[in-house]
Amino acid sequence: MRCTARIARWLTAGALAAALAGCGGGGGGSGGGGSTTVSPPANPVYQAGKFEAPATYAAYCAAPRTGTDPVTGAAYPDKPGSAVWENFWLRSWTNYYYLWYAEVPDLDPDGYATPAYFALMKTPDLTPQGNPKDRFHFTYATSTWEQLSDDGVVAGYGITWDLVSASPPRQLLVALVQPGTPASAAGLARGATVLSIDGVNLVSADDQASVDTLNEGIAPSAVGESHTFVVEDVPGGPERSVTLTAADITEIPVPLVTTFSEPGGLVGYIEFNDHIATAEAELISAFQTLAAAGVTDLVLDIRYNGGGYLDIASEVAYMVAGPAPTGGQTFEREQWNAKYPTTNPLTGAPLAPTPFWSTAQGYSATAGTPLPSLGLSRLFVLTTGSTCSASEAIINGLRGVGISVIEVGSNTCGKPYGFYPQDNCGTTYFSIEFQGVNNVGFGDYPDGFAPANSPVAASVALPGCSVADDFTHALGDPAEAEFAAALGYRANAGCPAATGSAAPIASGRHALRVRPEPLLNRILRPPH
Repeated sequence: MRCTARIARWLTAGALAAALAGCGGGGGGSGGGGSTTVSPPANPVYQAGKFEAPATYAAYCAAPRTGTDPVTGAAYPDKPGSAVWENFWLRSWTNYYYLWYAEVPDLDPDGYATPAYFALMKTPDLTPQGNPKDRFHFTYATSTWEQLSDDGVVAGYGITWDLVSASPPRQLLVALVQPGTPASAAGLARGATVLSIDGVNLVSADDQASVDTLNEGIAPSAVGESHTFVVEDVPGGPERSVTLTAADITEIPVPLVTTFSEPGGLVGYIEFNDHIATAEAELISAFQTLAAAGVTDLVLDIRYNGGGYLDIASEVAYMVAGPAPTGGQTFEREQWNAKYPTTNPLTGAPLAPTPFWSTAQGYSATAGTPLPSLGLSRLFVLTTGSTCSASEAIINGLRGVGISVIEVGSNTCGKPYGFYPQDNCGTTYFSIEFQGVNNVGFGDYPDGFAPANSPVAASVALPGCSVADDFTHALGDPAEAEFAAALGYRANAGCPAATGSAAPIASGRHALRVRPEPLLNRILRPPH
């Protein structure tokens, strides 16, 4: 979701232009005292294979913003421009910074609406398992992104969805319901199945207009929006209609921390759902509780954790393993495209690895506060296809220093990539800029991590058990299938029959989205 004001100093287009090209602030203006109308400059002219620095085109906007950015306090840098100017910026930005820039077709920016042009500024290649190589290319309104990334506040109903099948016949379930939200007031609970939204059949609809309606209902864009859902509270049960009105929902990233007495010692359990700023303080409290209790094993439930701040993933990994294996070691190192082998091109700093942070980084806990640690030599993780990016970094980072990671659940999403969010003209662009590798230089898992007995091919197999998500039990219930299998594996290294699956990637043109895309990523901030 979002950072506090102190850490929300994003590399916006205006800040970036100033940093890289010495460009000043506000757009246009008059030399005299009165206001004047500033005409946009002539559109740039396309020359195949020739790319100017992105700052050449930054902040020339079809609809310039006015006033002051509420997060940075600086005047918006926007100047009168056009969609062509914005597309030229996207073309140059992609050529300079996109990880797979050499695989992107060089298209004339004129003649495209900006959203359509951005959609083409990515690799068309596939992973070894036939999935799109770049499944993580998206935009947000800058104002929405700033609120989401800093405070964990998003317009919604208080539901975490589970998209079991992304293409017809689709299946969408309620995975979690946050107390005190519109969803809980409507009596929705884990395991409910959505059949239709605003009259559109969720299972079978496959025209773009219908899928747009479904997406807007699943992820409303504004507080106050109302959408009507037809649901089954239990599979095969009676259908009922509920109308949900979106509200500002403050995410609780660590809703459950508990312990269980098991043969061989005390087992800790943490439900960890988001690498957002507010998670830092909650995680520190969770690990302090488990350290004081003397747990001998930890089950980290990240089945719905799509990612977020890499620093927080590093803190989690340190709090699992402690100082002995992590001291002086690399949690993750960035690999940019071949143009930048040694320097971060956006900060100008030498490429330096993210260490295993042993102190709080100041997201929601006081910077420099020593972190607790459990000193464990192994970690059990509960996963689904929604376990992505920064969550996968925890797995990969710990494996890089010899910690055994035992995976119970389904294949993770497969995203060893990350970026700095980039604002231009009020839109924040998320375009893959680097790949993360661990202490031994490994980061090649584009098709995810999978338990060793998974029936679905993946790029990396881990010890553990392939187990489907169990919607008949609450998370943290030792009878829930994934948790029960983890406890069973701990006891005897055995697994039930494999039932897990792969991440649901839509095979058709029209895909549902069930989670804010920024939460499916590694997100970095400039050094502070």
